[in-house]
Amino acid sequence: MINLLELYVKLVSLVLVGFILGRKLPSTVPTRLGQFLFWVGVPISIVSFLRQTDLSGQIWIAPAIAYLAILLGAFFAWLAIKGQTYFSNTTPEKPTQGSLLLAAMIGNTGYLGFPITLAMVGKEYFAWALFYDLLGSFPGAYALGVALGAHFGTNLHNHNQFTQVTRAIIINPALWSFGFGLLFRQIAIPEIWEYGLDKFAWSMVALSLVLIGMRLSKLNSLANLPQVGISVGIKMLIVPLILGYTLPLFGLTGPAAKVIILQTAMPPAFACLVIAETFNLDHNLAVTTIAVGAMLLLLTLPMWLWLF
Repeated sequence: MINLLELYVKLVSLVLVGFILGRKLPSTVPTRLGQFLFWVGVPISIVSFLRQTDLSGQIWIAPAIAYLAILLGAFFAWLAIKGQTYFSNTTPEKPTQGSLLLAAMIGNTGYLGFPITLAMVGKEYFAWALFYDLLGSFPGAYALGVALGAHFGTNLHNHNQFTQVTRAIIINPALWSFGFGLLFRQIAIPEIWEYGLDKFAWSMVALSLVLIGMRLSKLNSLANLPQVGISVGIKMLIVPLILGYTLPLFGLTGPAAKVIILQTAMPPAFACLVIAETFNLDHNLAVTTIAVGAMLLLLTLPMWLWLF
């Protein structure tokens, strides 16, 4: 584990490197890097970190908390939409409602949540973050998130979209490596291989942060700030605050609870933008929530570590 200042130096510097490279390099570079991490880097990292994690305790409750966080985000976003309609007599257009809901529900619990959890809590509890993301956030985004995108978007009858999404879930290499990693952790390997696997995994964590910087460099819209504030406030403040104080009721305390809180407090995920583009939702709102959420994280992270 490292202290918060050291985390910020590493986090900001790696994202900044990615931001600068994203401005300088061809647009194909972040795409290729993302493909490499998706198909190779992240799956191997999952296998490596699973070998060093503790799978005892109530770890299977992590996905349940993820679903609860998603539903809470959707509920409060729905209340915000109804409140705007009641008090101002104006109802946001359906694509805007869809993007607002998605940003309040889906957090960046993988590329951003993993390195922050590893840094602040340690590898021993990484499985909690892994279960939260792969068995909670990921299917939540590409099941409920896609359903909402289809409902609020304009591509309602494009069955090919649903075929592509279903295929993406089934062939997701992170899920397959997760299953393989659970089996492979029981197999002894030479120490030099173990060392190399660990170093490779940490290198992929660094590359994930660089990739986030590259993607942020492509975001150039700051529109709909009031609605952005609603989505980001729900996702990064209201939901983690409620769950943070209720986790003891589920028997979760200590480092495991801290991992869950950090995951629930992650900013809106890039999956929000992917779904918004797929179903013609409010693209500008999705872009702005991602950018604002990433910046707000620097302020909210110390608060969650202090409160819980």
